[in-house]
Amino acid sequence: MKTALIIGAGVTGLCTAWHLARMRYGRVIVLDKGGVGDGSSSRAAGISSGLLWTETGVRARRHSLRIFRELSRELPGYTFHNEHGCLNLFNPALWPAREKLLPLYDRLEAPYQIMDAAEIRRRWPALNPDPDFLGLHDPLGGYSEPAEFLAALTRRVRELGVEIRESACVEALVTAGGRVTGVRLADGPLAAEAVVAANYAWILPLLATAGVRLPAKTFVHQRYVSAPLERPLVIPPVNADPFGGYVRPAAGGRLLLGVETPERDDFKVPGFGFRLGELAAPAGLLQATVERFRRFVPGIERLRWESTHVGLLSFSVDGEPIVGPVPGIDGLFVGICFHSGGFSYSPASGLFLARMVAGEPLPIDLTAFAPSRFARDETDRYLAATISQQQSFRRRH
Repeated sequence: MKTALIIGAGVTGLCTAWHLARMRYGRVIVLDKGGVGDGSSSRAAGISSGLLWTETGVRARRHSLRIFRELSRELPGYTFHNEHGCLNLFNPALWPAREKLLPLYDRLEAPYQIMDAAEIRRRWPALNPDPDFLGLHDPLGGYSEPAEFLAALTRRVRELGVEIRESACVEALVTAGGRVTGVRLADGPLAAEAVVAANYAWILPLLATAGVRLPAKTFVHQRYVSAPLERPLVIPPVNADPFGGYVRPAAGGRLLLGVETPERDDFKVPGFGFRLGELAAPAGLLQATVERFRRFVPGIERLRWESTHVGLLSFSVDGEPIVGPVPGIDGLFVGICFHSGGFSYSPASGLFLARMVAGEPLPIDLTAFAPSRFARDETDRYLAATISQQQSFRRRH
Protein backbone atom coordinates (compact mmCIF):
# COMPACT_ATOMS: atom_id res chain seq x y z
CA MET A 1 0.00 0.00 0.00
CA LYS A 2 1.31 3.43 -0.94
CA THR A 3 1.92 5.95 1.85
CA ALA A 4 1.62 9.73 1.69
CA LEU A 5 2.96 11.86 4.54
CA ILE A 6 1.57 15.34 5.04
CA ILE A 7 3.61 17.69 7.21
CA GLY A 8 1.41 20.24 8.94
CA ALA A 9 -2.02 19.61 10.47
CA GLY A 10 -3.43 22.95 9.47
CA VAL A 11 -6.13 23.60 6.89
CA THR A 12 -3.93 22.91 3.84
CA GLY A 13 -2.62 19.66 5.27
CA LEU A 14 -6.04 18.46 6.44
CA CYS A 15 -7.71 19.37 3.14
CA THR A 16 -5.01 17.49 1.24
CA ALA A 17 -5.55 14.47 3.48
CA TRP A 18 -9.34 14.68 2.97
CA HIS A 19 -9.00 14.68 -0.80
CA LEU A 20 -6.45 11.83 -0.79
CA ALA A 21 -8.66 9.73 1.49
CA ARG A 22 -11.68 10.28 -0.72
CA MET A 23 -9.57 9.24 -3.71
CA ARG A 24 -8.59 6.04 -1.83
CA TYR A 25 -4.93 6.82 -2.39
CA GLY A 26 -3.63 4.43 0.27
CA ARG A 27 -2.22 5.16 3.70
CA VAL A 28 -2.36 8.88 4.56
CA ILE A 29 -0.56 10.21 7.64
CA VAL A 30 -0.66 13.83 8.83
CA LEU A 31 2.23 14.90 11.08
CA ASP A 32 2.37 18.02 13.22
CA LYS A 33 5.02 19.13 15.69
CA GLY A 34 2.22 20.51 17.88
CA GLY A 35 -1.50 19.88 17.63
CA VAL A 36 -4.11 20.25 14.92
CA GLY A 37 -4.27 23.90 13.86
CA ASP A 38 -1.54 25.02 16.29
CA GLY A 39 0.12 27.12 13.61
CA SER A 40 -1.34 29.68 11.24
CA SER A 41 -4.73 28.00 10.78
CA SER A 42 -6.13 28.59 14.25
CA ARG A 43 -5.02 32.23 14.01
CA ALA A 44 -6.64 32.85 10.62
CA ALA A 45 -9.50 35.24 9.93
CA GLY A 46 -11.23 32.68 7.70
CA ILE A 47 -12.41 35.31 5.19
CA SER A 48 -12.83 34.13 1.59
CA SER A 49 -13.23 36.03 -1.66
CA GLY A 50 -12.88 34.87 -5.25
CA LEU A 51 -11.92 38.31 -6.59
CA LEU A 52 -8.15 37.94 -6.68
CA TRP A 53 -5.35 39.44 -8.77
CA THR A 54 -4.50 36.75 -11.33
CA GLU A 55 -6.35 34.31 -13.54
CA THR A 56 -4.88 31.36 -11.65
CA GLY A 57 -5.96 32.84 -8.32
CA VAL A 58 -9.52 33.50 -9.50
CA ARG A 59 -9.84 29.99 -10.96
CA ALA A 60 -8.40 28.38 -7.83
CA ARG A 61 -10.71 30.31 -5.51
CA ARG A 62 -13.72 29.26 -7.58
CA HIS A 63 -12.92 25.66 -6.58
CA SER A 64 -12.38 26.67 -2.94
CA LEU A 65 -15.68 28.53 -2.62
CA ARG A 66 -17.55 25.63 -4.19
CA ILE A 67 -15.94 23.11 -1.82
CA PHE A 68 -16.53 25.35 1.23
CA ARG A 69 -20.24 25.34 0.42
CA GLU A 70 -20.22 21.57 -0.02
CA LEU A 71 -18.40 21.04 3.26
CA SER A 72 -20.82 23.38 5.02
CA ARG A 73 -23.60 20.97 4.04
CA GLU A 74 -21.63 17.79 4.75
CA LEU A 75 -19.61 18.47 7.93
CA PRO A 76 -21.58 18.54 11.19
CA GLY A 77 -20.61 21.56 13.25
CA TYR A 78 -19.27 23.67 10.36
CA THR A 79 -20.98 26.54 8.55
CA PHE A 80 -19.66 28.59 5.64
CA HIS A 81 -21.14 32.02 6.31
CA ASN A 82 -22.22 33.24 2.89
CA GLU A 83 -25.24 35.23 4.07
CA HIS A 84 -23.79 38.58 2.99
CA GLY A 85 -20.99 37.60 0.62
CA CYS A 86 -17.66 39.40 1.09
CA LEU A 87 -17.01 43.12 0.70
CA ASN A 88 -13.71 44.52 -0.53
CA LEU A 89 -13.36 48.21 0.39
CA PHE A 90 -11.35 50.83 -1.52
CA ASN A 91 -10.56 54.53 -1.28
CA PRO A 92 -9.87 56.64 -4.40
CA ALA A 93 -6.12 55.92 -4.24
CA LEU A 94 -6.55 52.13 -4.07
CA TRP A 95 -9.47 51.64 -6.45
CA PRO A 96 -7.70 52.10 -9.85
CA ALA A 97 -5.47 49.04 -9.29
CA ARG A 98 -8.53 46.88 -8.64
CA GLU A 99 -10.60 48.50 -11.39
CA LYS A 100 -8.03 47.25 -13.91
CA LEU A 101 -8.95 43.68 -12.92
CA LEU A 102 -12.65 43.98 -13.72
CA PRO A 103 -12.17 42.76 -17.33
CA LEU A 104 -10.47 39.64 -15.90
CA TYR A 105 -13.45 38.97 -13.62
CA ASP A 106 -15.82 39.52 -16.57
CA ARG A 107 -13.90 37.13 -18.80
CA LEU A 108 -13.82 34.43 -16.10
CA GLU A 109 -17.47 35.05 -15.18
CA ALA A 110 -16.59 35.82 -11.57
CA PRO A 111 -19.64 37.68 -10.21
CA TYR A 112 -19.24 41.05 -8.50
CA GLN A 113 -21.08 44.27 -7.76
CA ILE A 114 -19.53 47.72 -7.48
CA MET A 115 -21.11 49.69 -4.65
CA ASP A 116 -20.77 53.34 -3.75
CA ALA A 117 -20.75 54.44 -0.12
CA ALA A 118 -24.49 55.13 -0.08
CA GLU A 119 -25.30 51.62 -1.32
CA ILE A 120 -23.01 50.06 1.29
CA ARG A 121 -24.77 52.02 4.04
CA ARG A 122 -28.17 51.05 2.66
CA ARG A 123 -27.30 47.33 2.57
CA TRP A 124 -25.52 47.31 5.92
CA PRO A 125 -26.54 50.26 8.11
CA ALA A 126 -23.92 49.27 10.73
CA LEU A 127 -21.17 50.34 8.30
CA ASN A 128 -20.31 53.97 7.56
CA PRO A 129 -17.77 54.27 4.71
CA ASP A 130 -16.39 57.65 3.68
CA PRO A 131 -18.44 59.28 0.90
CA ASP A 132 -15.74 58.68 -1.75
CA PHE A 133 -15.14 55.00 -0.85
CA LEU A 134 -16.16 52.16 -3.17
CA GLY A 135 -16.97 48.56 -2.42
CA LEU A 136 -16.39 45.53 -4.63
CA HIS A 137 -18.85 42.95 -3.40
CA ASP A 138 -18.31 39.23 -4.01
CA PRO A 139 -21.69 37.47 -3.64
CA LEU A 140 -19.99 34.05 -3.50
CA GLY A 141 -17.56 35.04 -0.75
CA GLY A 142 -17.98 34.71 2.99
CA TYR A 143 -16.13 33.47 6.04
CA SER A 144 -15.53 30.42 8.21
CA GLU A 145 -14.84 30.08 11.91
CA PRO A 146 -11.40 28.38 11.94
CA ALA A 147 -12.07 26.43 15.16
CA GLU A 148 -15.29 24.99 13.73
CA PHE A 149 -13.72 24.11 10.40
CA LEU A 150 -10.63 22.48 11.91
CA ALA A 151 -12.65 20.39 14.38
CA ALA A 152 -15.19 19.25 11.79
CA LEU A 153 -12.59 18.44 9.13
CA THR A 154 -10.40 16.59 11.63
CA ARG A 155 -13.31 14.36 12.62
CA ARG A 156 -14.09 13.65 8.98
CA VAL A 157 -10.57 12.75 7.87
CA ARG A 158 -10.22 10.41 10.82
CA GLU A 159 -13.50 8.75 9.85
CA LEU A 160 -12.00 8.25 6.39
CA GLY A 161 -8.99 6.43 7.89
CA VAL A 162 -6.39 9.22 7.92
CA GLU A 163 -3.85 8.99 10.75
CA ILE A 164 -3.14 12.28 12.51
CA ARG A 165 -0.03 12.25 14.68
CA GLU A 166 0.29 15.25 16.94
CA SER A 167 3.50 16.20 18.79
CA ALA A 168 5.39 14.51 15.94
CA CYS A 169 8.11 16.92 14.83
CA VAL A 170 9.68 16.12 11.48
CA GLU A 171 13.40 16.65 11.96
CA ALA A 172 14.44 16.06 8.35
CA LEU A 173 13.28 15.02 4.92
CA VAL A 174 14.88 11.78 3.78
CA THR A 175 15.93 11.50 0.15
CA ALA A 176 17.80 8.99 -2.00
CA GLY A 177 18.53 8.85 -5.70
CA GLY A 178 16.80 12.12 -6.47
CA ARG A 179 13.52 11.33 -4.76
CA VAL A 180 12.00 11.62 -1.31
CA THR A 181 11.74 8.36 0.60
CA GLY A 182 10.14 9.64 3.80
CA VAL A 183 10.97 11.72 6.85
CA ARG A 184 12.96 11.39 10.04
CA LEU A 185 11.16 11.82 13.35
CA ALA A 186 12.69 11.83 16.83
CA ASP A 187 11.91 8.13 17.18
CA GLY A 188 13.23 7.14 13.77
CA PRO A 189 12.46 7.22 10.03
CA LEU A 190 9.02 6.98 8.47
CA ALA A 191 8.93 5.80 4.87
CA ALA A 192 6.59 7.10 2.17
CA GLU A 193 6.19 7.33 -1.59
CA ALA A 194 5.12 10.97 -1.35
CA VAL A 195 5.61 13.84 1.11
CA VAL A 196 3.57 17.04 1.14
CA ALA A 197 5.06 19.95 3.10
CA ALA A 198 2.29 22.30 4.24
CA ASN A 199 3.92 23.69 7.40
CA TYR A 200 3.89 27.36 6.44
CA ALA A 201 6.05 29.06 9.05
CA TRP A 202 8.58 26.23 9.39
CA ILE A 203 8.96 25.49 5.68
CA LEU A 204 12.46 26.94 5.26
CA PRO A 205 14.12 24.92 8.07
CA LEU A 206 12.35 21.79 6.80
CA LEU A 207 13.35 22.20 3.15
CA ALA A 208 16.92 23.02 4.16
CA THR A 209 17.31 19.45 5.44
CA ALA A 210 17.01 18.33 1.80
CA GLY A 211 19.11 21.16 0.38
CA VAL A 212 16.06 22.98 -1.03
CA ARG A 213 15.55 26.76 -0.98
CA LEU A 214 12.36 28.55 -1.94
CA PRO A 215 11.72 32.33 -1.75
CA ALA A 216 9.39 32.37 1.27
CA LYS A 217 9.14 35.05 3.95
CA THR A 218 6.90 35.39 6.98
CA PHE A 219 5.35 38.49 8.53
CA VAL A 220 3.69 38.96 11.91
CA HIS A 221 -0.06 39.60 11.86
CA GLN A 222 -2.61 40.36 14.59
CA ARG A 223 -6.32 39.85 15.05
CA TYR A 224 -8.56 40.67 18.00
CA VAL A 225 -11.94 39.24 19.05
CA SER A 226 -14.42 41.22 21.11
CA ALA A 227 -16.69 40.15 23.91
CA PRO A 228 -20.28 39.40 22.80
CA LEU A 229 -22.07 42.50 21.58
CA GLU A 230 -25.43 43.54 23.01
CA ARG A 231 -26.74 43.44 19.45
CA PRO A 232 -24.57 41.53 16.93
CA LEU A 233 -23.63 43.53 13.84
CA VAL A 234 -25.26 42.49 10.58
CA ILE A 235 -22.37 43.01 8.16
CA PRO A 236 -20.36 41.03 5.62
CA PRO A 237 -16.70 40.23 6.19
CA VAL A 238 -14.86 43.31 4.95
CA ASN A 239 -11.35 43.46 3.52
CA ALA A 240 -10.83 47.09 4.54
CA ASP A 241 -7.58 47.98 2.78
CA PRO A 242 -7.90 51.75 3.40
CA PHE A 243 -7.61 50.94 7.11
CA GLY A 244 -4.88 48.32 6.77
CA GLY A 245 -7.02 45.48 8.07
CA TYR A 246 -10.33 43.66 8.01
CA VAL A 247 -13.43 43.19 10.12
CA ARG A 248 -16.13 40.52 10.29
CA PRO A 249 -18.78 39.06 12.59
CA ALA A 250 -17.50 36.29 14.85
CA ALA A 251 -19.05 33.38 16.74
CA GLY A 252 -21.24 34.19 19.72
CA GLY A 253 -22.26 37.63 18.51
CA ARG A 254 -18.70 38.93 18.65
CA LEU A 255 -16.62 41.06 16.28
CA LEU A 256 -13.25 40.12 14.80
CA LEU A 257 -10.77 42.83 13.89
CA GLY A 258 -7.52 42.14 12.04
CA VAL A 259 -4.62 44.45 11.33
CA GLU A 260 -1.24 44.30 9.67
CA THR A 261 1.90 46.03 10.94
CA PRO A 262 3.39 47.24 7.65
CA GLU A 263 6.53 48.75 9.16
CA ARG A 264 7.53 45.49 10.89
CA ASP A 265 10.38 43.52 9.28
CA ASP A 266 9.94 39.98 8.07
CA PHE A 267 10.21 37.41 10.85
CA LYS A 268 12.96 34.81 10.63
CA VAL A 269 11.67 31.57 12.18
CA PRO A 270 14.65 30.28 14.17
CA GLY A 271 13.88 26.56 13.89
CA PHE A 272 11.48 23.77 14.75
CA GLY A 273 11.54 24.63 18.45
CA PHE A 274 9.86 27.97 17.86
CA ARG A 275 6.17 28.31 18.80
CA LEU A 276 3.79 30.95 17.48
CA GLY A 277 2.70 31.55 21.07
CA GLU A 278 6.01 33.34 21.56
CA LEU A 279 4.85 36.18 19.28
CA ALA A 280 3.20 39.28 20.72
CA ALA A 281 1.30 42.24 19.31
CA PRO A 282 2.91 45.67 19.75
CA ALA A 283 1.69 47.67 22.73
CA GLY A 284 -1.00 50.14 21.76
CA LEU A 285 -1.76 48.50 18.43
CA LEU A 286 -5.32 47.55 19.34
CA GLN A 287 -6.18 51.07 20.47
CA ALA A 288 -4.66 52.57 17.33
CA THR A 289 -6.56 50.11 15.13
CA VAL A 290 -9.87 50.79 16.85
CA GLU A 291 -9.29 54.50 16.36
CA ARG A 292 -8.65 53.88 12.67
CA PHE A 293 -11.87 51.85 12.25
CA ARG A 294 -14.19 53.88 14.51
CA ARG A 295 -15.66 56.01 11.73
CA PHE A 296 -16.25 53.01 9.47
CA VAL A 297 -17.75 50.81 12.23
CA PRO A 298 -19.53 53.24 14.59
CA GLY A 299 -19.46 52.09 18.20
CA ILE A 300 -16.36 49.91 17.83
CA GLU A 301 -14.55 52.14 20.33
CA ARG A 302 -16.99 51.04 23.05
CA LEU A 303 -16.34 47.30 22.66
CA ARG A 304 -14.48 45.18 25.17
CA TRP A 305 -11.87 42.92 23.60
CA GLU A 306 -11.60 39.35 24.89
CA SER A 307 -8.68 37.81 23.03
CA THR A 308 -5.64 38.51 20.89
CA HIS A 309 -4.31 36.11 18.26
CA VAL A 310 -0.87 36.68 16.75
CA GLY A 311 0.38 34.59 13.85
CA LEU A 312 2.53 34.62 10.74
CA LEU A 313 1.65 35.20 7.10
CA SER A 314 3.87 33.71 4.40
CA PHE A 315 4.69 35.47 1.12
CA SER A 316 6.69 34.41 -1.90
CA VAL A 317 8.86 36.85 -3.80
CA ASP A 318 6.10 37.48 -6.39
CA GLY A 319 3.21 37.38 -3.91
CA GLU A 320 1.62 34.27 -5.41
CA PRO A 321 1.28 30.87 -3.67
CA ILE A 322 3.86 28.11 -4.14
CA VAL A 323 2.01 24.88 -4.88
CA GLY A 324 3.41 21.82 -6.60
CA PRO A 325 6.32 19.42 -6.97
CA VAL A 326 9.75 20.50 -5.74
CA PRO A 327 12.23 20.51 -8.64
CA GLY A 328 14.91 17.84 -8.41
CA ILE A 329 13.23 15.73 -5.72
CA ASP A 330 10.56 13.38 -7.03
CA GLY A 331 7.65 12.75 -4.69
CA LEU A 332 8.11 15.97 -2.68
CA PHE A 333 5.38 18.61 -2.91
CA VAL A 334 4.78 21.94 -1.18
CA GLY A 335 1.70 24.06 -0.49
CA ILE A 336 2.86 27.35 1.05
CA CYS A 337 3.02 31.15 0.73
CA PHE A 338 -0.68 31.92 0.41
CA HIS A 339 -0.17 35.56 1.56
CA SER A 340 -3.04 36.08 4.05
CA GLY A 341 -5.29 33.67 2.15
CA GLY A 342 -4.12 30.20 3.16
CA PHE A 343 -7.45 29.42 4.80
CA SER A 344 -9.36 30.61 1.75
CA TYR A 345 -7.23 28.60 -0.66
CA SER A 346 -7.14 25.42 1.43
CA PRO A 347 -9.99 23.35 -0.10
CA ALA A 348 -8.60 23.99 -3.59
CA SER A 349 -4.90 23.75 -2.68
CA GLY A 350 -5.66 20.45 -0.94
CA LEU A 351 -7.39 19.21 -4.09
CA PHE A 352 -4.49 20.24 -6.31
CA LEU A 353 -1.86 18.67 -4.05
CA ALA A 354 -3.82 15.44 -3.68
CA ARG A 355 -4.16 15.13 -7.45
CA MET A 356 -0.44 15.76 -7.91
CA VAL A 357 0.43 13.09 -5.35
CA ALA A 358 -1.92 10.60 -7.02
CA GLY A 359 -0.68 11.48 -10.51
CA GLU A 360 -4.10 12.66 -11.63
CA PRO A 361 -4.78 15.64 -13.94
CA LEU A 362 -5.38 19.05 -12.43
CA PRO A 363 -8.65 20.93 -12.99
CA ILE A 364 -6.77 24.17 -13.80
CA ASP A 365 -3.34 25.19 -15.05
CA LEU A 366 -1.13 25.81 -11.99
CA THR A 367 2.03 26.89 -13.80
CA ALA A 368 1.83 30.33 -12.18
CA PHE A 369 2.06 28.69 -8.72
CA ALA A 370 4.79 26.14 -9.56
CA PRO A 371 7.90 26.01 -7.32
CA SER A 372 9.99 25.74 -10.49
CA ARG A 373 9.17 29.31 -11.55
CA PHE A 374 11.88 30.86 -9.40
CA ALA A 375 15.47 31.35 -10.49
CA ARG A 376 18.13 30.47 -7.91
CA ASP A 377 19.61 33.98 -7.80
CA GLU A 378 16.13 35.47 -7.32
CA THR A 379 15.55 33.11 -4.40
CA ASP A 380 18.93 33.87 -2.86
CA ARG A 381 18.41 37.65 -3.03
CA TYR A 382 14.94 37.42 -1.48
CA LEU A 383 16.05 35.22 1.38
CA ALA A 384 19.13 37.34 2.09
CA ALA A 385 17.19 40.60 2.25
CA THR A 386 15.31 41.95 5.25
CA ILE A 387 12.15 43.73 4.15
CA SER A 388 9.10 45.17 5.88
CA GLN A 389 5.60 43.99 5.15
CA GLN A 390 4.83 47.21 3.32
CA GLN A 391 7.62 46.35 0.87
CA SER A 392 6.05 42.98 0.10
CA PHE A 393 2.88 42.20 -1.83
CA ARG A 394 0.16 43.27 0.64
CA ARG A 395 -2.58 40.92 -0.47
CA ARG A 396 -5.49 40.03 1.76
CA HIS A 397 -7.66 36.93 1.77
